[in-house]
Amino acid sequence: MSDDDLSALWQQQWPGCPPLSHMLNRAFPDRWVRFHSLPESKRYPDHDAEYDVVLHRHNSILDELFQGQDIRIITTHWSDDPEPQAMSPRRARQLPGARHWRSLLDDEDDTDPRYAHLYVDRTTWQPGLLDDLLRDVADEVVADVMITNLSVDRIHAPYDGGADVLLPTTAERDIVKRRHIDWLSVHSHGY
Repeated sequence: MSDDDLSALWQQQWPGCPPLSHMLNRAFPDRWVRFHSLPESKRYPDHDAEYDVVLHRHNSILDELFQGQDIRIITTHWSDDPEPQAMSPRRARQLPGARHWRSLLDDEDDTDPRYAHLYVDRTTWQPGLLDDLLRDVADEVVADVMITNLSVDRIHAPYDGGADVLLPTTAERDIVKRRHIDWLSVHSHGY
């Protein structure tokens, strides 16, 4: 799929919202649910047993969303340079097929422009496939990651502390939400 085709597909599924994971929950609250990656909404794992819980929760939901399917992994590199940079060696090892998809200007701060350089990889989902990347997200080494199906209408966006999941309909969101009710935030707005 060409970059333009992927951009058009994104706009079809998520109209008016750029492909940045941290913006989706506000733009599509009726399709969004947040799961915490540790009990009692603890944000950061401290030892191997807690990392096991983090990875189990991510892999459980990812498998539910994408079992046996091809997926896209979208990662973001933030920079003050408008030109995309080569991926870090670590990220290139984790996502060997990744290529630059597009760059976006973050216009929230006009005095100090920042660019989001988006890279996309495609592979077939299997549990454990993204454990190194998910650990990096849990440790705040990388942010603004999205794992999607090929039609980009199902998104798992891990962050340090959990994952935002966006689905095609409110009904589908509610089914997944009910299956993992113990992993939900206690915050009234779901954060």
